[in-house]
Amino acid sequence: MRGSVFLSPEIPVQPMSTPEVASINVLGTKVHMVEIPEIVSRMEHWIQNERGVCHHVVNSGMHGVMAAHKDPRLQTIFRSVDLFAPDGILMVLVARLRGFRINKKNTGPDVLWEFARSANEHGYSSYFYGDVEPVLQNLVARLKGEFPALKIAGLRSPPFRELTPEEDAADVAAINESGPDVLWVGLGMPKQERWIAEHREQLRVPVAVGAGAAFKMIGGDLSRGPEWLRNIGFEWLWRLASEPTKMWRRVLIDAPQFVALVTLEMIGLRKFR
Repeated sequence: MRGSVFLSPEIPVQPMSTPEVASINVLGTKVHMVEIPEIVSRMEHWIQNERGVCHHVVNSGMHGVMAAHKDPRLQTIFRSVDLFAPDGILMVLVARLRGFRINKKNTGPDVLWEFARSANEHGYSSYFYGDVEPVLQNLVARLKGEFPALKIAGLRSPPFRELTPEEDAADVAAINESGPDVLWVGLGMPKQERWIAEHREQLRVPVAVGAGAAFKMIGGDLSRGPEWLRNIGFEWLWRLASEPTKMWRRVLIDAPQFVALVTLEMIGLRKFR
């Protein structure tokens, strides 16, 4: 059995704790200064040592921070997560201006891909919840093609409407019964973060991660920009060209507002708590 040890019944066992990670406050959101290796390492630690708690991982950048800035309820959710990993060039630049060297490639699809690499080696299982059935099938085919030993506990494409209480309970029960190590929720930001927060007490899963567009990108339903473009932080431009209806407001309205607000915050003219 993975990670099993024989212990004297007289000695109480306390779960191992992970050390605090450095963080910065961006418009009231606590953003942890972590890159993919540490994200994966912490997920592994929780799987091995803290299975009684569902740990919520967010991987977002400007989009998530601006959504929380506009929605106090989402801000409250972000304050309760175990890890808010930075994503996107704007968040990388803010981190660097505050003295942290964060890699520009720290994106949601890369987190899922690198965890799958580790899971293929160590036997961790994943459950994929969200998006449509063809996307999930393409995602699993791509992952299994690259990582043959990867364990898939299950997948579920919920209907694009509000679920009935019975349907919602059935989905949670199916996830719990499959016993995954990680639940990947691909409902889009911020819906996926609200879903995880609302179900966190019911989920018997060590780690739940908001996956965003990672299902589509890894499965090939949404193309990623070439690696050189990603390396210089301009994948957002590729996504704008690929999904103009979805991305235009984020790029043309939210991004300039984010830059202005962060500038005011950094020079001390505004404070966000």
